[in-house]
Amino acid sequence: MALENSIFPSRPDSLSLPVEEKVESEEVEVATEVTASTGVFNVSEELGHVVTTETTSSLPNSAPVKRSFQSKLAEREANANQHRKKTQGTEKERGRFGWARTRRKRQRYVEKNGRCNVQHGNMRETYRYLTDIFTTLVDLNWRCSLFVFVMAYAVTWLFFGAIWYLIAYCRGDLDHLEDETWTPCVNNVNGFISAFLFSIETETTIGYGHRVITDQCPVGTMLLLLQAILGSMVNAFMVGCMFVKISQPNKRAETLVFSKHAVISPRDDKLCLMFRVGDLRSSHIVGANIRAKLIKSKQTQEGEFIPLDQTDISVGFETGDDRLFLVSPLVISHEIDARSPFWDMSHAQLEKEDFEIVVILEGMVEATGMTCQARSSYLAEELLWGHRFSPMMSLAEGFFDIDYGAFHHTFEVDTPSCSARELSLAAARLDAHLYWSISSRLDEEPTLANQAAKQPDSGSANSKGGEPTFIVGEMTDIQEQSGLGELNGSVATDQSESEA
Repeated sequence: MALENSIFPSRPDSLSLPVEEKVESEEVEVATEVTASTGVFNVSEELGHVVTTETTSSLPNSAPVKRSFQSKLAEREANANQHRKKTQGTEKERGRFGWARTRRKRQRYVEKNGRCNVQHGNMRETYRYLTDIFTTLVDLNWRCSLFVFVMAYAVTWLFFGAIWYLIAYCRGDLDHLEDETWTPCVNNVNGFISAFLFSIETETTIGYGHRVITDQCPVGTMLLLLQAILGSMVNAFMVGCMFVKISQPNKRAETLVFSKHAVISPRDDKLCLMFRVGDLRSSHIVGANIRAKLIKSKQTQEGEFIPLDQTDISVGFETGDDRLFLVSPLVISHEIDARSPFWDMSHAQLEKEDFEIVVILEGMVEATGMTCQARSSYLAEELLWGHRFSPMMSLAEGFFDIDYGAFHHTFEVDTPSCSARELSLAAARLDAHLYWSISSRLDEEPTLANQAAKQPDSGSANSKGGEPTFIVGEMTDIQEQSGLGELNGSVATDQSESEA
């Protein structure tokens, strides 16, 4: 950069030497030559030229100039870096037009652990939950379930305890506690606490023997029968809810694992979408079957927007491959054909797509006989193009050894980056080319053989008439090997024909 004009009011034009895209070595040589003649030089990469000045002042005067130049240079570099950061930040915010943008993470419909990320709101018909109170209690979380369990017993005990106390109070049993000639409804009930303890003994059938109902209280007899019946119903209901909640096969799904990523690679010359499932327990899942769904919003031809539309992904339903014998980890494959939703999706388009693949594994638990369901999902960025799962089974002495350390491991394979449609069209064009080339060769063989058989007869007829004779030579070895003159069916003549 040029020095300030206030310090150097006049500067010869011959001392300003422009530099046009030279190598660093050339710039250093030019600067050295100028320094030898003038004394001071400044190189500016931003402005692209070298400015030289004559040494007319002493060293004390040049020191402030150097400090001013250094500060100016530092200021310009700071401004340039700040502008560059602003530009990069703007490009990152405007990244929807380029590949360097930060991709917004999609909100999952189903979490990796199988939990559905859906919440129901603004429900006005809440009374429907009470019509199926048993399922409602089973679906509650454990804290609510334990609270309901405790409160169900405590409320009934308190309720019937209050009734027993009310009976004793109305009959006057509390006023004749010391009267031995008085026959109370319940012996040894002298207050609310004793009535509450008698209610607990009656409902739980403990029967300590200290408090007992007498035959002089028909109301107490009816209440005893009612409490025994209602207590049995409460026991059956709450114990049944807790048993069902404890024996739910939700935790069994914790030992059914899915691979962290899904892969896309060729299998039998066809692109396939694959993921891996496995069972960590030795007790098997009976009648296991697998299915997959594509979750993606779409817009119909009429303009209707369908959020989170579900499309079925075939994983072998037609062939029965969706029914699994899940003894060892299996790789589930979806062949990308014309019926697949990924038929037109290439590698470049996959990076732009926004969808979710939900996989569902169902089966019956062998130990309990209850149906179990395990779920997982894969986002578009969790699909690895051109990868394949590593093998994890080896043959040991007397058994097959499975290494679950390689369950999620993949490795790269050669995979075309085009879509399955383009790959199918390319294969069809290649097959058509081979078909027509072979058929054309087969059609040309009898034609060339007939021409070779007719040409000697015509040559003999011409010789009888006194005309010059032309002898057509046989086909050469090169033409025989190439299929009797492939593509044009030409027949080469012998050298005798050219001499004639």
